[in-house]
Amino acid sequence: MRRHWLAFAALVAAVTATAPAAGAQQLLSGVDVMSSTVMQEGQSSFSGIGLRARLHPDRLIPGVEILPSLEYWRNSSTVPPYDIHTTRKDATLAVDARYNFKLNAWNPYVGAGYGIHFLSSRVDAPSFGLSDATDSVIKGGLAAMVGTTFVMTKRLDNFLELKYHHIPGYRQLKINWGLAVKL
Repeated sequence: MRRHWLAFAALVAAVTATAPAAGAQQLLSGVDVMSSTVMQEGQSSFSGIGLRARLHPDRLIPGVEILPSLEYWRNSSTVPPYDIHTTRKDATLAVDARYNFKLNAWNPYVGAGYGIHFLSSRVDAPSFGLSDATDSVIKGGLAAMVGTTFVMTKRLDNFLELKYHHIPGYRQLKINWGLAVKL
């Protein structure tokens, strides 16, 4: 677990070190609000939400953005005849980097990153001898994404992306869509 925090801290430090000097271009270039359809290994699809910042340090390669993000999903099921209730959830802190291809009305992009996933499961099945059994784990995982933004107005875009999280035993594929506010 400690190495996950160290990797995350190193990414944050790298982003902070590229902060522009006074009078230079603004570091924060926008904020994205998204909704997701999540497909996790061994489960049916369900919904999630997310929020991320878009950092565009002017010292890096043009077209590259750094995306610190927070993503969350929760899935619960109930089987009334057997009195079974289950809940699974994942809160993710991540940092991605993406390269934007500039076109006229839409801008495709590709990216990769790393996230720390706080996963937990709860089962309540008293008729089977399980009363509020819980399990929590923290795992790090790599991510890859491909997507595009569509220009709506001067300060507002919408986007659609496919993002894969490679978490051993908990692989996730997400279809994200949302609004991107340009600052």
